Amino acid sequence: MASEIPIIDSHIHVYPEAELNTLAWYTEDSLIGGRRSVEEFKSASASASSQVQGFVFLEADRKNDSSQSWTGPLAEIAWLRRIATGQPREGEGHTAEDAKLCLGIIPWAPMNLGAAKLEEYLAQAEKEAGPETWKKVKGFRYLLQDKPNGTALSDDFIDGLRLLGKKGFVFDVGIDQHRRGRVQLEEVVEMIDRAHDGVPEEEKVVFILNHLCKPDLTVVNHLSDTGFNAWRTAMFTLSKCKQTYMKLSGCFAEMPDSLKVRPAEDIFMALFPWLAIVLASFGSSRIMFASDWPVCTVGVDGAWEKWKKVVERTCYMATISDEDQKMLWAGTARKAYRLDAEEE
Repeated sequence: MASEIPIIDSHIHVYPEAELNTLAWYTEDSLIGGRRSVEEFKSASASASSQVQGFVFLEADRKNDSSQSWTGPLAEIAWLRRIATGQPREGEGHTAEDAKLCLGIIPWAPMNLGAAKLEEYLAQAEKEAGPETWKKVKGFRYLLQDKPNGTALSDDFIDGLRLLGKKGFVFDVGIDQHRRGRVQLEEVVEMIDRAHDGVPEEEKVVFILNHLCKPDLTVVNHLSDTGFNAWRTAMFTLSKCKQTYMKLSGCFAEMPDSLKVRPAEDIFMALFPWLAIVLASFGSSRIMFASDWPVCTVGVDGAWEKWKKVVERTCYMATISDEDQKMLWAGTARKAYRLDAEEE
Protein backbone atom coordinates (compact mmCIF):
# COMPACT_ATOMS: atom_id res chain seq x y z
CA MET A 1 0.00 0.00 0.00
CA ALA A 2 2.79 2.46 0.88
CA SER A 3 4.17 2.33 -2.67
CA GLU A 4 0.76 3.45 -4.00
CA ILE A 5 0.18 6.41 -1.66
CA PRO A 6 0.32 9.80 -3.41
CA ILE A 7 3.14 12.15 -2.38
CA ILE A 8 3.26 15.92 -2.24
CA ASP A 9 6.70 17.30 -1.46
CA SER A 10 5.72 20.25 0.70
CA HIS A 11 9.08 22.02 0.74
CA ILE A 12 11.39 22.48 -2.22
CA HIS A 13 13.41 25.39 -3.61
CA VAL A 14 14.06 26.07 -7.28
CA TYR A 15 15.96 28.92 -8.89
CA PRO A 16 17.39 29.66 -12.35
CA GLU A 17 21.12 29.89 -12.85
CA ALA A 18 20.72 33.34 -14.39
CA GLU A 19 19.45 34.71 -11.06
CA LEU A 20 21.93 33.15 -8.62
CA ASN A 21 23.38 36.54 -7.70
CA THR A 22 20.00 37.59 -6.28
CA LEU A 23 20.19 34.85 -3.61
CA ALA A 24 21.40 36.11 -0.24
CA TRP A 25 23.35 32.94 0.59
CA TYR A 26 24.95 32.34 -2.80
CA THR A 27 28.73 32.22 -3.28
CA GLU A 28 30.69 30.79 -6.18
CA ASP A 29 31.69 27.76 -4.12
CA SER A 30 28.16 27.07 -2.85
CA LEU A 31 27.35 23.37 -2.89
CA ILE A 32 23.81 24.06 -4.09
CA GLY A 33 24.69 26.75 -6.59
CA GLY A 34 23.99 26.35 -10.29
CA ARG A 35 20.61 25.62 -11.78
CA ARG A 36 18.11 24.01 -9.43
CA SER A 37 15.00 23.49 -11.49
CA VAL A 38 11.89 21.36 -11.79
CA GLU A 39 13.84 19.13 -14.15
CA GLU A 40 16.49 18.46 -11.48
CA PHE A 41 13.80 17.91 -8.84
CA LYS A 42 12.05 15.37 -11.07
CA SER A 43 15.35 13.56 -11.54
CA ALA A 44 16.00 13.51 -7.77
CA SER A 45 12.55 12.05 -7.06
CA ALA A 46 12.40 9.79 -10.14
CA SER A 47 12.17 6.60 -8.07
CA ALA A 48 8.73 7.74 -6.91
CA SER A 49 7.64 9.57 -10.06
CA SER A 50 4.37 7.65 -10.23
CA GLN A 51 3.50 8.80 -6.70
CA VAL A 52 4.70 12.40 -6.70
CA GLN A 53 1.72 14.59 -7.49
CA GLY A 54 3.60 17.83 -7.14
CA PHE A 55 5.37 20.20 -4.79
CA VAL A 56 5.05 23.34 -2.71
CA PHE A 57 7.70 25.93 -3.49
CA LEU A 58 9.30 27.85 -0.60
CA GLU A 59 11.06 31.15 -1.09
CA ALA A 60 14.80 30.71 -1.54
CA ASP A 61 16.01 33.76 0.43
CA ARG A 62 16.42 36.41 -2.24
CA LYS A 63 18.31 39.56 -1.27
CA ASN A 64 16.00 42.21 0.17
CA ASP A 65 18.18 44.67 2.12
CA SER A 66 16.35 44.17 5.43
CA SER A 67 13.01 44.27 3.56
CA GLN A 68 13.80 47.65 1.97
CA SER A 69 14.31 46.20 -1.54
CA TRP A 70 11.62 44.03 -3.09
CA THR A 71 13.31 43.58 -6.47
CA GLY A 72 14.75 40.12 -5.76
CA PRO A 73 11.63 38.66 -4.10
CA LEU A 74 9.40 39.98 -6.90
CA ALA A 75 11.77 38.50 -9.49
CA GLU A 76 11.34 35.17 -7.70
CA ILE A 77 7.57 35.45 -8.08
CA ALA A 78 8.06 36.19 -11.78
CA TRP A 79 10.20 33.03 -12.02
CA LEU A 80 7.48 30.98 -10.34
CA ARG A 81 4.92 32.48 -12.68
CA ARG A 82 6.83 31.03 -15.63
CA ILE A 83 6.74 27.61 -13.96
CA ALA A 84 3.12 27.77 -12.80
CA THR A 85 1.80 28.91 -16.17
CA GLY A 86 4.04 26.64 -18.26
CA GLN A 87 5.98 29.41 -20.00
CA PRO A 88 9.67 28.54 -19.61
CA ARG A 89 12.57 30.48 -20.97
CA GLU A 90 15.31 28.58 -22.75
CA GLY A 91 17.60 26.73 -20.33
CA GLU A 92 15.45 27.23 -17.21
CA GLY A 93 14.81 23.53 -16.75
CA HIS A 94 11.04 23.23 -16.85
CA THR A 95 8.42 22.56 -19.50
CA ALA A 96 4.82 23.57 -20.09
CA GLU A 97 3.73 20.18 -18.73
CA ASP A 98 5.54 20.81 -15.44
CA ALA A 99 3.03 23.53 -14.54
CA LYS A 100 0.74 20.88 -13.04
CA LEU A 101 3.44 19.90 -10.52
CA CYS A 102 3.53 23.38 -8.96
CA LEU A 103 0.69 22.99 -6.46
CA GLY A 104 1.52 25.79 -4.06
CA ILE A 105 3.82 28.81 -3.80
CA ILE A 106 5.14 30.39 -0.59
CA PRO A 107 7.01 33.60 -1.48
CA TRP A 108 8.90 35.95 0.82
CA ALA A 109 7.07 38.84 2.47
CA PRO A 110 8.33 41.85 4.52
CA MET A 111 6.66 40.77 7.75
CA ASN A 112 8.89 43.06 9.83
CA LEU A 113 7.52 46.24 8.27
CA GLY A 114 3.98 46.08 9.63
CA ALA A 115 0.53 45.60 8.11
CA ALA A 116 0.43 48.71 5.92
CA LYS A 117 3.70 47.96 4.14
CA LEU A 118 2.76 44.29 3.90
CA GLU A 119 -0.49 45.30 2.17
CA GLU A 120 1.55 47.34 -0.29
CA TYR A 121 3.87 44.42 -0.96
CA LEU A 122 1.00 41.95 -1.42
CA ALA A 123 -0.52 44.21 -4.06
CA GLN A 124 2.78 44.29 -5.98
CA ALA A 125 3.24 40.54 -5.55
CA GLU A 126 -0.26 39.84 -6.90
CA LYS A 127 0.39 42.05 -9.91
CA GLU A 128 3.72 40.30 -10.58
CA ALA A 129 2.14 36.85 -10.22
CA GLY A 130 -0.92 37.42 -12.38
CA PRO A 131 -4.33 35.85 -11.67
CA GLU A 132 -3.47 32.25 -12.56
CA THR A 133 -0.30 32.09 -10.47
CA TRP A 134 -1.75 34.12 -7.58
CA LYS A 135 -4.27 31.32 -7.04
CA LYS A 136 -1.32 29.08 -6.15
CA VAL A 137 0.16 31.54 -3.64
CA LYS A 138 -0.99 29.98 -0.37
CA GLY A 139 1.09 31.90 2.15
CA PHE A 140 4.39 33.60 2.84
CA ARG A 141 7.67 33.13 4.69
CA TYR A 142 10.07 35.51 6.38
CA LEU A 143 13.04 33.53 7.67
CA LEU A 144 13.48 34.06 11.40
CA GLN A 145 16.45 31.74 11.85
CA ASP A 146 19.02 34.45 11.15
CA LYS A 147 17.16 37.48 12.50
CA PRO A 148 17.82 39.28 15.82
CA ASN A 149 16.06 37.96 18.90
CA GLY A 150 12.69 39.60 19.35
CA THR A 151 12.00 40.11 15.63
CA ALA A 152 8.89 37.91 15.64
CA LEU A 153 7.52 39.60 18.75
CA SER A 154 7.45 43.18 17.47
CA ASP A 155 4.01 44.77 17.11
CA ASP A 156 4.62 45.21 13.38
CA PHE A 157 5.37 41.52 12.93
CA ILE A 158 2.30 40.43 14.90
CA ASP A 159 0.11 42.84 12.94
CA GLY A 160 1.48 41.34 9.72
CA LEU A 161 0.62 37.82 10.87
CA ARG A 162 -2.91 38.91 11.70
CA LEU A 163 -3.25 40.41 8.23
CA LEU A 164 -2.18 37.14 6.62
CA GLY A 165 -4.76 35.27 8.67
CA LYS A 166 -7.49 37.70 7.69
CA LYS A 167 -6.63 37.19 4.03
CA GLY A 168 -6.51 33.41 4.34
CA PHE A 169 -2.76 33.01 3.91
CA VAL A 170 -0.53 30.72 5.98
CA PHE A 171 2.85 31.62 7.47
CA ASP A 172 5.82 29.27 7.16
CA VAL A 173 8.06 29.40 10.24
CA GLY A 174 11.79 28.94 9.70
CA ILE A 175 13.77 28.94 12.95
CA ASP A 176 16.98 27.23 14.07
CA GLN A 177 17.21 25.86 17.59
CA HIS A 178 20.48 24.06 16.74
CA ARG A 179 22.43 27.28 16.20
CA ARG A 180 20.31 29.91 17.92
CA GLY A 181 19.20 28.07 21.05
CA ARG A 182 15.92 27.75 22.91
CA VAL A 183 15.09 31.45 22.66
CA GLN A 184 13.84 30.93 19.11
CA LEU A 185 11.49 28.19 20.29
CA GLU A 186 10.19 30.34 23.13
CA GLU A 187 9.63 33.32 20.86
CA VAL A 188 7.66 31.23 18.34
CA VAL A 189 5.37 30.02 21.11
CA GLU A 190 4.73 33.62 22.17
CA MET A 191 4.41 34.78 18.57
CA ILE A 192 1.61 32.30 17.88
CA ASP A 193 -0.20 33.17 21.10
CA ARG A 194 -0.11 36.89 20.32
CA ALA A 195 -1.07 36.48 16.67
CA HIS A 196 -4.17 34.50 17.68
CA ASP A 197 -5.15 36.44 20.80
CA GLY A 198 -8.62 37.94 20.38
CA VAL A 199 -8.81 36.94 16.69
CA PRO A 200 -11.95 35.17 15.37
CA GLU A 201 -11.35 31.48 14.76
CA GLU A 202 -11.82 31.78 11.00
CA GLU A 203 -9.20 34.57 10.78
CA LYS A 204 -6.45 32.93 12.83
CA VAL A 205 -3.33 32.53 10.71
CA VAL A 206 -2.16 28.96 10.13
CA PHE A 207 1.47 28.31 11.07
CA ILE A 208 3.56 25.67 9.29
CA LEU A 209 6.76 24.85 11.14
CA ASN A 210 9.73 24.00 8.93
CA HIS A 211 12.24 21.21 9.52
CA LEU A 212 11.25 20.17 13.07
CA CYS A 213 12.44 23.70 14.06
CA LYS A 214 16.00 22.51 13.36
CA PRO A 215 16.97 20.68 16.55
CA ASP A 216 20.57 19.65 17.20
CA LEU A 217 20.74 16.11 15.80
CA THR A 218 24.37 15.65 16.83
CA VAL A 219 23.28 15.04 20.43
CA VAL A 220 24.25 11.57 21.69
CA ASN A 221 22.62 11.40 25.11
CA HIS A 222 19.35 13.16 24.40
CA LEU A 223 17.79 12.18 27.73
CA SER A 224 20.15 14.46 29.67
CA ASP A 225 20.65 17.14 27.03
CA THR A 226 19.06 20.46 28.00
CA GLY A 227 18.64 21.46 24.37
CA PHE A 228 16.72 18.29 23.55
CA ASN A 229 14.51 18.72 26.60
CA ALA A 230 13.75 22.33 25.62
CA TRP A 231 12.91 21.24 22.08
CA ARG A 232 10.68 18.40 23.32
CA THR A 233 8.76 20.75 25.62
CA ALA A 234 8.31 23.23 22.77
CA MET A 235 6.95 20.55 20.43
CA PHE A 236 4.17 19.62 22.85
CA THR A 237 3.43 23.29 23.57
CA LEU A 238 3.30 24.25 19.89
CA SER A 239 1.14 21.26 19.02
CA LYS A 240 -1.60 22.44 21.39
CA CYS A 241 -2.55 25.04 18.79
CA LYS A 242 -4.64 23.26 16.18
CA GLN A 243 -3.70 25.82 13.52
CA THR A 244 -0.07 24.68 13.72
CA TYR A 245 1.48 22.02 11.48
CA MET A 246 4.93 20.44 11.24
CA LYS A 247 7.05 19.53 8.25
CA LEU A 248 8.95 16.25 8.52
CA SER A 249 12.07 17.53 6.83
CA GLY A 250 15.41 19.27 7.12
CA CYS A 251 17.16 16.64 9.20
CA PHE A 252 20.16 15.99 6.96
CA ALA A 253 21.40 19.55 7.52
CA GLU A 254 21.37 19.12 11.32
CA MET A 255 22.99 15.67 11.66
CA PRO A 256 26.73 14.86 11.73
CA ASP A 257 28.41 14.14 8.40
CA SER A 258 29.22 10.61 9.53
CA LEU A 259 25.52 9.84 9.82
CA LYS A 260 24.54 11.34 6.48
CA VAL A 261 26.42 8.63 4.60
CA ARG A 262 24.81 5.78 6.54
CA PRO A 263 21.89 3.73 5.17
CA ALA A 264 18.36 5.01 5.75
CA GLU A 265 17.74 2.37 8.44
CA ASP A 266 20.68 3.65 10.50
CA ILE A 267 19.54 7.25 10.08
CA PHE A 268 16.05 6.33 11.24
CA MET A 269 17.43 4.68 14.38
CA ALA A 270 19.58 7.71 15.18
CA LEU A 271 16.66 10.11 14.65
CA PHE A 272 14.08 8.01 16.48
CA PRO A 273 14.01 10.15 19.68
CA TRP A 274 13.10 13.25 17.66
CA LEU A 275 10.73 11.51 15.26
CA ALA A 276 8.88 9.88 18.14
CA ILE A 277 8.32 13.24 19.85
CA VAL A 278 6.99 14.83 16.67
CA LEU A 279 4.57 11.95 16.10
CA ALA A 280 3.46 11.96 19.72
CA SER A 281 2.88 15.71 19.79
CA PHE A 282 1.44 16.57 16.38
CA GLY A 283 0.07 13.22 15.22
CA SER A 284 0.10 12.10 11.59
CA SER A 285 -2.81 14.40 10.68
CA ARG A 286 -0.70 17.53 11.32
CA ILE A 287 2.62 16.31 9.95
CA MET A 288 3.55 16.61 6.28
CA PHE A 289 6.29 15.01 4.21
CA ALA A 290 8.89 17.42 2.83
CA SER A 291 12.37 16.96 1.41
CA ASP A 292 13.95 20.42 1.64
CA TRP A 293 15.42 19.77 -1.80
CA PRO A 294 18.09 20.76 -2.86
CA VAL A 295 19.43 21.71 0.61
CA CYS A 296 19.06 18.06 1.62
CA THR A 297 21.59 17.00 -1.03
CA VAL A 298 24.61 18.57 0.67
CA GLY A 299 26.84 15.65 1.68
CA VAL A 300 24.12 13.09 0.92
CA ASP A 301 23.98 10.88 -2.16
CA GLY A 302 20.48 10.12 -3.34
CA ALA A 303 19.12 12.40 -0.64
CA TRP A 304 15.49 12.58 -1.76
CA GLU A 305 15.12 8.81 -1.96
CA LYS A 306 17.03 8.29 1.30
CA TRP A 307 14.76 10.68 3.18
CA LYS A 308 11.69 9.00 1.71
CA LYS A 309 12.97 5.68 3.08
CA VAL A 310 13.51 7.22 6.54
CA VAL A 311 9.92 8.47 6.57
CA GLU A 312 8.63 5.11 5.33
CA ARG A 313 10.49 3.39 8.16
CA THR A 314 8.99 5.87 10.61
CA CYS A 315 5.49 5.05 9.40
CA TYR A 316 6.18 1.32 9.66
CA MET A 317 7.66 1.45 13.17
CA ALA A 318 4.86 3.72 14.40
CA THR A 319 2.25 1.40 12.81
CA ILE A 320 0.61 4.36 11.12
CA SER A 321 -2.54 3.27 9.30
CA ASP A 322 -2.86 3.59 5.52
CA GLU A 323 -5.38 6.41 5.92
CA ASP A 324 -3.08 8.32 8.27
CA GLN A 325 -0.17 7.73 5.92
CA LYS A 326 -2.19 9.32 3.13
CA MET A 327 -2.41 12.41 5.33
CA LEU A 328 1.29 12.45 6.18
CA TRP A 329 2.48 11.97 2.59
CA ALA A 330 0.04 14.36 0.90
CA GLY A 331 -3.25 15.00 2.72
CA THR A 332 -1.85 17.25 5.45
CA ALA A 333 -0.16 19.48 2.89
CA ARG A 334 -3.41 19.73 0.93
CA LYS A 335 -5.32 20.64 4.09
CA ALA A 336 -2.83 23.08 5.64
CA TYR A 337 -2.06 24.91 2.41
CA ARG A 338 -5.61 24.58 1.02
CA LEU A 339 -4.13 23.32 -2.21
CA ASP A 340 -7.51 22.38 -3.66
CA ALA A 341 -9.22 25.66 -2.73
CA GLU A 342 -10.13 28.10 -5.47
CA GLU A 343 -9.65 31.77 -4.79
CA GLU A 344 -12.79 33.88 -4.98
